[in-house]
Amino acid sequence: MIRNRDRKEAAPASTMQRIVILGGGFGGLNAAVALRRADAEVTLIDRRNFHLFQPLLYQVATGGLSPGDITAPLRGILRKQKNTKVLLGDAVDLDAVNRKVILKDGGTIPYDSLIVATGARNFYFGHDAWAADAPGLKSIEDATEMRHKILYAFEAAERESNPDKRRAWLTFVVVGGGPTGVELAGALAEIANDTLRHDFRDIDPTDARILLLDGGARLLAAFPEELSLKAEKALLKLGVRTRVHVSVTGIDAHGVDIQTANGPDRIDSGTVLWAAGVAASPWGKVLSERAGATLDRQGRVLVEPDLSIKGHPEILVVGDLSHLDGADGKPLPGVAPTAMQQGAYAARILTGAKREPFHYFDKGTLAVIGRAAGVAWFGKLRFSGFLAWLAWLFIHLMFLVGFENRVLVFLQWGFQYFTFHRGARLITGPGEGGLDKT
Repeated sequence: MIRNRDRKEAAPASTMQRIVILGGGFGGLNAAVALRRADAEVTLIDRRNFHLFQPLLYQVATGGLSPGDITAPLRGILRKQKNTKVLLGDAVDLDAVNRKVILKDGGTIPYDSLIVATGARNFYFGHDAWAADAPGLKSIEDATEMRHKILYAFEAAERESNPDKRRAWLTFVVVGGGPTGVELAGALAEIANDTLRHDFRDIDPTDARILLLDGGARLLAAFPEELSLKAEKALLKLGVRTRVHVSVTGIDAHGVDIQTANGPDRIDSGTVLWAAGVAASPWGKVLSERAGATLDRQGRVLVEPDLSIKGHPEILVVGDLSHLDGADGKPLPGVAPTAMQQGAYAARILTGAKREPFHYFDKGTLAVIGRAAGVAWFGKLRFSGFLAWLAWLFIHLMFLVGFENRVLVFLQWGFQYFTFHRGARLITGPGEGGLDKT
């Protein structure tokens, strides 16, 4: 006989809204933080257990910072949010009818509302095989692989006795003249001219050739022309050679094939770095197939003014995966402020705010070109040089997640500024003992 006091009554089903967020980047994390006081069960799913501050990946790739300096554990960031759960998992599919996210291991996560913030990936314009010899820069693994290639090139040149092969090892090609490419090229010049200047015996690192290629008419095409010209002058001062109106036609372990106005050409190089393009994450295709979303040519989801998918108001797409035209008729830029603002907006929408169209507030655009040089564009305010560099430092420190990371990065940048020292010059990954690549 079971006594009444021994019976365990079933807990009533929760009536709170279940909000699932895919991706712990700028968009997803800002959505989760904005939901901290919401009467909702929030679940954040990511393949990684950390938030990555992507704008500083190039600093990891060039040995200025360590991976831990620009990452923060998601559970640590959200530990005080009692309504939020973090799950480590790879979301690969969607059941839009029954409102379930399907994980790679077969698990399913039900939702009432879904925020998709899965970002973007490197894009090689249909030549995915190039990735093996020209790493892009979208993840920590990309950054450490790039760092490996850069530092190993100097080591290989030190051992190489053939002048032509040595020259190839000391030739660095950056493909793509946007902010990432410009920042990479400037950092490479600093490594060659200052950081490694006295570290070798048989080579002079200052002999390194750094080439920055772009298919357009000028570098930093999204910036006003006057700032593009100033950025180019700053790069030339560092010794970086820029070439525009250049199309890459082939990349292999020994260099780059290009097409110029004068015909085809070849650049022998042991180090080719990719900064030319990104494409939407595979979730664009998932949303197209499962929820009827319309995609643009880059695979981004064409969203409604409230960031939802047509016919699915419960699914909001934010950040690099979404395509929404701004007031000027052009797609909103795929930068961190866009994702952050959209993430916070999505959280407001899902907690009862009126579904007014999303409006992007442009906080400006910056790019840094080596030490104490940069360009900044804040609407009608445009400036360059040391002041732009300081603005870049301040803004990046302000948006870096975690007080400890801000302090560490600030101290390392200060030390690097005065000493030219880059403390994270580690060649990690599979060893390469031979010189048979070039």
